[in-house]
Amino acid sequence: MSARASNRPYKISEDSQMPYYNNSATVEENDRFHVMQNNLDHHHSSPDDGSQKINSSNTQIFEAQYCTLESSSANVVYPAQSSTSSHSISPLSGSPLSQHDSHSEHTYSSPPSASCLTEVADLQIKLKELENAILGPELDITSDSPESFLQANVQLRPDNWRQLLGIDAGDLKQLIIACGKAVAENDVFATELLISELGQLISVSGDPMQRLGAYMLEGIVARLASSGNMLYKSLKCKEPTSSELMSYMHLLYEICPFFKFGYMSANGAIAEAIKGENFVHIIDFQIAQGSQWITLIQALAARPGGPPYTRITGIDDSNSAYARGGGLDIVGRRLHSVAQSCGLPFEFNAVPAASHEVQLGHLAVRPGEIIAVNFAYQLHHVPDESVSMENHRDRIIRMIKSINPRVVTLVEQESNTNTAPFFPRYMETLNYYTAMFESIDVALPRDDRRRMSAEQHCVARDIVNLIACEGAERVERHELFGKWKARFAMAGFRPYPLSSVVNNTINTLLQSYNSCYRLEERGGVLYLGWKNRVLVVSSAWC
Repeated sequence: MSARASNRPYKISEDSQMPYYNNSATVEENDRFHVMQNNLDHHHSSPDDGSQKINSSNTQIFEAQYCTLESSSANVVYPAQSSTSSHSISPLSGSPLSQHDSHSEHTYSSPPSASCLTEVADLQIKLKELENAILGPELDITSDSPESFLQANVQLRPDNWRQLLGIDAGDLKQLIIACGKAVAENDVFATELLISELGQLISVSGDPMQRLGAYMLEGIVARLASSGNMLYKSLKCKEPTSSELMSYMHLLYEICPFFKFGYMSANGAIAEAIKGENFVHIIDFQIAQGSQWITLIQALAARPGGPPYTRITGIDDSNSAYARGGGLDIVGRRLHSVAQSCGLPFEFNAVPAASHEVQLGHLAVRPGEIIAVNFAYQLHHVPDESVSMENHRDRIIRMIKSINPRVVTLVEQESNTNTAPFFPRYMETLNYYTAMFESIDVALPRDDRRRMSAEQHCVARDIVNLIACEGAERVERHELFGKWKARFAMAGFRPYPLSSVVNNTINTLLQSYNSCYRLEERGGVLYLGWKNRVLVVSSAWC
């Protein structure tokens, strides 16, 4: 899950084609994805979890195969797209964008689907190896046909390999776990078999586990097909128009309270901290469309005793311009218009830069102003010491402390994926997004094309990035609240407890959503979850 507009839009290819390397591809049939297999011989170096290799006994030279993307109403399995800059998509915050709401019924499009065919090299040798590995030498397969042997392996004796891998029949979650474990252990035979089996069970219009499985499988295929800095450059997909993307973000914002929770709690903490002040400076490290600040501007304008002079510094990577439909000047004009209509003295300072590129001079701090800093679903994109010796994550926190802010708000996903090796990270991704997909499932029908598009463009690419990428290419690097607490404490911050007013406001908000959502306050920190899984934590610091 990401909050805010995408800082990693898909690159639009002129021929709308997407290269896959000749190791696996998905073939669409009856809302299922069948994965055609051949030999895997990939070497993946990871700064996070050491070297990973998928080897076969027959070394192959892979040539890029192309599959043409076509429109489909039900099926989506799409390639990953990356950027070395921030990597996020989020719904609108604060007040909805009326200019997009009025056209939402006309901006949804069918998700793309991929149909890719690959050639199989030395298949018979591989199948013989697979026979001995899975069925044992006691089974006599006399046919010289690779197709007959594959049928014997997968169709005639399905319980053999399931028993060998400890997988119960019909248990999709166990199958997803086993596939990730096989990749982590460099088990080429189990990986090929499990990818093929998974491809027959997943569906983007199925239940939550089927939908999540589709995107996790895409991450595995992308991980095996390419590596390092070449991953996202080698995989391309059609990008929705900016109006479509905005409609997907708005839909996700409306059906999932996670984003409203984060923005409302941050606004509440800021409003309380700047109460009675006459010169206010808000610094937002990923302003996106600026929607989070509309309600706060209106509240400040109506303040007894008159409105304060308000400055907002909006930081955002220039890549977000695609979802926004233009540069930060659009945000500045929009917020100026809202402030003017309310009678609030207002100034906007645009900083078109990725968060890790921001320096003290960009913030244009003035003497006498009260500073509030907002990190909403953003700081986990900033690389830390595990990625670069520069450790921009801690540098940014220390830099903010040096300007003596009245309050700093932090909203982040409660997930441990930053420095975790591949398989623990894979399991964390599975568990976290299972809860998220379950929460989406109760909000919209499974065959709703808007839901499929929102999941694809606003959630799924984060999943693919977590599974497929390593090093600087992996920009989804979440940490648990305990780690964030330690980082802020080392920079000299202390907790700024959120008020009971904020807690009560969010409790009221949750009453309009499913009863499985949970809100808990511990030591002035708010935790929002689905059933027993905490998904988002909101805190404030001074």
